[in-house]
Amino acid sequence: MTAPNPLLDSVGLPKFNEIKVSHIRPAVDAVLSSNRENIKVLKTMTQMPDWISFVQPLEDLEDYLSRVWSPISHLNSVADNEELRIVYEDCIALLSAYYTEVGQNKRLFEKFTKIKNDAGFSKLKKEQQKVVDNNIRDFRLSGVDLDDDSKVRFAEISEQISSLSNIFSKNVLDCTDKWSMIISNAADLSGLPESAMAMAAQEAKNVGESGWRFTLKAPSLIPFLTYAENRDLRKKLYKAYVTRASELGPHCKDYDNSSIIEDILRLRAEQAELLGFENYAEYSLQAKMAKDVTQVEKFLFDLAERARGAALEELEELKQFAKINGHAGDLEAWDLSFYSEKLKQNKFDLSDEQLRPWFPLPTVLNGLFSVVSRLFSITVRPCENVQVWHPDVQTFELLDSGGEIRGQFFVDLYAREKKRGGAWMADCVSRRRVSDSVQIPVAFLVCNFTPPVGDKPALLTHDEVLTLFHEFGHGLHHMLTKVDYVSISGINGVEWDAVELPSQFLENWCWEADALEMFSGHYKSGEVLPVEMLDKMKAGKNYHAAMQMLRQVEFSLFDLSLHSGYPSIPGETAMTVLQRIRREVSVVEAPEFNRFPHSFGHIFSGGYAAGYYSYKWAEVLSADAFSKFEETGIFNQDTGNSFLSCILEKGGSDSAMNLFTEFRGREPDASALFRHCGLSA
Repeated sequence: MTAPNPLLDSVGLPKFNEIKVSHIRPAVDAVLSSNRENIKVLKTMTQMPDWISFVQPLEDLEDYLSRVWSPISHLNSVADNEELRIVYEDCIALLSAYYTEVGQNKRLFEKFTKIKNDAGFSKLKKEQQKVVDNNIRDFRLSGVDLDDDSKVRFAEISEQISSLSNIFSKNVLDCTDKWSMIISNAADLSGLPESAMAMAAQEAKNVGESGWRFTLKAPSLIPFLTYAENRDLRKKLYKAYVTRASELGPHCKDYDNSSIIEDILRLRAEQAELLGFENYAEYSLQAKMAKDVTQVEKFLFDLAERARGAALEELEELKQFAKINGHAGDLEAWDLSFYSEKLKQNKFDLSDEQLRPWFPLPTVLNGLFSVVSRLFSITVRPCENVQVWHPDVQTFELLDSGGEIRGQFFVDLYAREKKRGGAWMADCVSRRRVSDSVQIPVAFLVCNFTPPVGDKPALLTHDEVLTLFHEFGHGLHHMLTKVDYVSISGINGVEWDAVELPSQFLENWCWEADALEMFSGHYKSGEVLPVEMLDKMKAGKNYHAAMQMLRQVEFSLFDLSLHSGYPSIPGETAMTVLQRIRREVSVVEAPEFNRFPHSFGHIFSGGYAAGYYSYKWAEVLSADAFSKFEETGIFNQDTGNSFLSCILEKGGSDSAMNLFTEFRGREPDASALFRHCGLSA
């Protein structure tokens, strides 16, 4: 008797200990086949379609497919291996074909329009109306109105983009994992903090080498570029990092993303043109808050104009400081972090490394839970007997003040081989109402922090604390929803340029004394971060904020330019577009060999195409939302409950602007953002 496929079990949490690569393709084939049979019945039904007979069954089908696919997609990100890759790539093509097929199904589309145009539409709940409206929009964006030949071409493009995006991501991961630098001379480690050296020694030991091993993963890369006094080695590490997956990078023949970038951009432009849009950016903005490309450009150039003067002053101060401290010649890209950290220490008598002992990960995690508990009256407790994909993974659940379980989440926080870099939250299970019960939402929370070394716990920088709070903000948005319909519950259905609101919003508590008492504590003594250190930390909060603002504007304008008018002249490449944008807004000159686009996963494999501006757009919302807490008290219960009920619980059930206005009592005001960044409003 064949054992049941654990991926097809939709009860409870994924059974990671039981999932094998051999289960993946049969599970995907089974659910796609079943969905197609059910859709065949739904599209040929003769009675007047309504919510119960038509929309809800479609939601059920989508939810089951999502539940099967989410652990597969997650494992591809956190436990990569060659066998999994082959199956995953095959399944990506199957899913792309399926979603295009459904999205272009004229009969399904016509049934949604019948529901929309029927007199009974006004009697549906507001949330149900939103589901219907979103479906009609998405059918059109999937090419339902195209002629048969154009539909075939649209489907081909969708499948090709999915495949290319996956290859792009794989190339970045492989190039990152394959490169390392072994240092055998202790003198070359001069300037590095003890924590970085200890981790590098452990890295070398793990691969059977002597000495110290440095990699391109953030916990290794950042300390080396920030503290290592050996300038040649800083350059070596920096160059390997910024040329990843390019024609100039390590192992370039195997992992060059140059042609993949061009192919993705060409295909996206063709896809948008098929649907009648001038460019891919206009197509992408159909499901976002921003009205058009012009509005986004105006927003970004306004930020650049406000920040440029201050950024030039910041850079000049850094250059002079480096010169006074013995640096000869130009200040190069691989010098910036090094001298920036020294200047910061000089100005504020504080460094990131000095702060690490006060932020042991267990203390920070428990303190984060306490902050959220005070804000939203929820409790976090560990889950027991849960299957996980790695021994470091922890699981928890959220309970409201009445003891009801509102959500569950997995936490995977340490960097390791075969795990994608960066930090993210992903949905594992979405909330929906099933008969008289509720399907509990489940989230994946993933970071890449330095793991514990020796007998010390993992010690975080304050920037890493910010990252943890950020991702948990996304998680709260997903888990605290009270929407009963899966396509608009949690983060589902939220405009892309508003999805960063809860995450950036929660970061604000990382700077507040009352909150720091909860999540700081020296790993030896348990002492809370001293007031004088907090004062120094807050004094340096906006250190180089203007240069950082311009960096994000540069990335956003680059993304927007690629997707709104590329190529605008013969021979133009992604690199020439980036160089043009840098000349317009940047104050820091990048080296000629810098190949940033080749590892810019956000827009080529991560869903932010023509949407990277969302980080700054949502920062306006988050700063303004937090300003209400500044007015009423950072732990004011009424204000916390208002944010919970107006934003977190509503998911995508209404427009982001309506929800924000409901919370704030007015439309967003950018002045709070400029104040928080130390820039003039």
